[in-house]
Amino acid sequence: MTRIHMFAPDFDKQGGLIPAIAQDADTGEVLMLAYMNKDAWEKTLETGEAHYWSRSRQTLWHKGGTSGHVQMVKSVRIDCDDDTLVLLIEQLGGAACHKGYRSCFYRELRNGEINECSPVVFDPKEVYK
Repeated sequence: MTRIHMFAPDFDKQGGLIPAIAQDADTGEVLMLAYMNKDAWEKTLETGEAHYWSRSRQTLWHKGGTSGHVQMVKSVRIDCDDDTLVLLIEQLGGAACHKGYRSCFYRELRNGEINECSPVVFDPKEVYK
C-alpha cells in the first residue's frame, strides 16, 4: 500500500468551499451532502464530529449542535483532485436530515413516481423551536 504524505483538501479551487458527503460508516447509506471550508475541516479534525459551512446562514455549523443528531467521524476520504470529501460517520440520534428523516435523500423516483424511502426519526417542529 502506498503511504500518502499529504492529506489536505484544496479549498482554493472552488472559492473556499468543497462538497462533503456524509455516509453511514456501517451501511454505506448516503445521508447528506454539505460543504466545508477550511475552518469546518479543522474543527472536524479537532473534535471528531462533523462541522460544515452553512451557505444559507454564512456561518460554521456543528452538525447536531441543536438537534443532538451529531455525526461522529470514523474515517475521511478525499477524492483524486483534493476537492471533495466523503465522511464515513456514525449518525447519533438516527437522523441526518433537518426535516426529521434518517437521510436527506429521503425521496426516490421509481416507476415514474416519487416516494419516500427513508424513515422519519423526529418532528422538526419539536426539535427546532
